Amino acid sequence: MQIKGLDTLARHVPELNSSSGRMKIGVTFFAIFGLTTFYFIITDQIPTWTLDSQIVVTALGYLILSRVFRQKKAFIEKHKEQAFALAFKQFTLPSLAIFSALIIHIAYMNGPKFTQPTLTTILTWFGWVCILIGTPLFIRALTILGADHATMLYVYFPGGELTHSSIYNIVRHPMYAGMLRICIGLACLNRGIFALTFVIILPILVFGWIRLIEEKELIERIPNYIEYRKQVPAFFPYPKQIFRFFKFVLTGQSYA
Repeated sequence: MQIKGLDTLARHVPELNSSSGRMKIGVTFFAIFGLTTFYFIITDQIPTWTLDSQIVVTALGYLILSRVFRQKKAFIEKHKEQAFALAFKQFTLPSLAIFSALIIHIAYMNGPKFTQPTLTTILTWFGWVCILIGTPLFIRALTILGADHATMLYVYFPGGELTHSSIYNIVRHPMYAGMLRICIGLACLNRGIFALTFVIILPILVFGWIRLIEEKELIERIPNYIEYRKQVPAFFPYPKQIFRFFKFVLTGQSYA
């Protein structure tokens, strides 16, 4: 199955056009993923570090990813057409590996657990509901957005086609919305106080990233984005849009 935007991404990241290049990218991703996971396993042995290390790694991931934006001008001046390829390898790829590891870490974070039977049953059911909503939402949003946009190619090549789908009339950032629901679900299945505390903090961190970094770029590229931002919530739909939201999750149907 051809992933939308992958051919566009490959035109700007030459390593994606060869088996050896793809293997190198894969090895880099899993090496960083493995090191991050190893760090979590070590710090989980000290329960008081569990939540702190999760927050620190989240901040580190965003710090690295922010350099995609902050280094744009210098990279373009120095590396011209190769600017995005270097930014992808130095910033986007490592940050994606770090974020993948920390999302999975939510499922096995150490710390005190809720053990009351009724509460654990509620958390388990709610956790699975969040995952069953968040996973198809994330996949459908990624399918619509494309690999090129998801890896922020638009930051270096803003002339690309804008994404058109009615889900963007319901929530502004459906991929983040799906990811947050998956994280909430994993924390509920974990039933740990630290995991649940982290997913209370996480939407604030993600919203701060979007507001301070991503949407600055979008405001420059998209006319009337500020007005659009006032009308459409970032992650969670307004009550009047709930039916349309769930219809998208279940069917992927776009609305006029």
